[in-house]
Amino acid sequence: MPELPEVESVRRGVHEWTAGSTITGAEVLDPRILGTTSQRRIDASAVSGFVSAVTGAHICRAERRGKFMWLSLGEGADLSAADPVTSPVPRPELGILVHLGMSGQLRIQSPGEDIHRHTRAVLHLDSDRELRFVDQRIFGHIGVQPLVHGYGRLVPASAVHIAADPLEPAFDPERVVAELKKKRTAIKAALLDQTLISGIGNIYADEALFRAGVHPLAVPARTRKSRLVAVLESATKVMSDALAVGGTSFDALYVNVNGESGYFERSLTVYKRHGTPCKRCGSTIVREKIGGRSSHFCPRCQRRR
Repeated sequence: MPELPEVESVRRGVHEWTAGSTITGAEVLDPRILGTTSQRRIDASAVSGFVSAVTGAHICRAERRGKFMWLSLGEGADLSAADPVTSPVPRPELGILVHLGMSGQLRIQSPGEDIHRHTRAVLHLDSDRELRFVDQRIFGHIGVQPLVHGYGRLVPASAVHIAADPLEPAFDPERVVAELKKKRTAIKAALLDQTLISGIGNIYADEALFRAGVHPLAVPARTRKSRLVAVLESATKVMSDALAVGGTSFDALYVNVNGESGYFERSLTVYKRHGTPCKRCGSTIVREKIGGRSSHFCPRCQRRR
């Protein structure tokens, strides 16, 4: 599942190519892409409603919170260079929410290029480009939603419960540490709670805990505040490092808008490295199920206290 660095890499490419454009038309090639994984029976009215809502809309900017990305829609005002949080100009009220799921891709292509067989939806732009949503497994979805206030900014209605992520101005590390300190679950599970801190998934939780020297089964309520701070700082740093190289790609399913892969896999220290020597101490990296998810850690560098 793409995490913050991967979604942010896609968002930057989408913003570069679409901000300031007008959607001249839309096609839904597979109506299932308009529903979530638990809602795949989509009637014809949903398709016509989506096409009607987006056609003629102006794309102000591509935005993101955690793993959620959306296109803010306006009626012609060019907001592409405005700050999405502090901008004094009128703000958009609708957005096209895009959730990539496990295999979703947003690709910028020219109208004459071949349509990939897994293309589920196409937005036609007045810039003579198309934004295509390709999803092999149809675990992602796309849809129009109102933008509402959540944690200091406008976000799609279905993401209002999602907390701020470490790379946005609304993120309050002191509040997150205070909330973490109340948790009596494993810290690995707490880091994956998107209502506490968004954007962190399995990859960067494992990597952050290793950098901070904290065992994934450590209980936040019994962990020193300084160590919790170290975990958040490590999460911010490791995701920033990953973002600098386009995120982590394990296969061809995650690519940016130009079809390029990320290269952070080469820098991973514990994730999916079980059975290999720790790069820091030489001990064998182990894998253990925590909260139904595989966790990777070094038993020496991350002693359970």
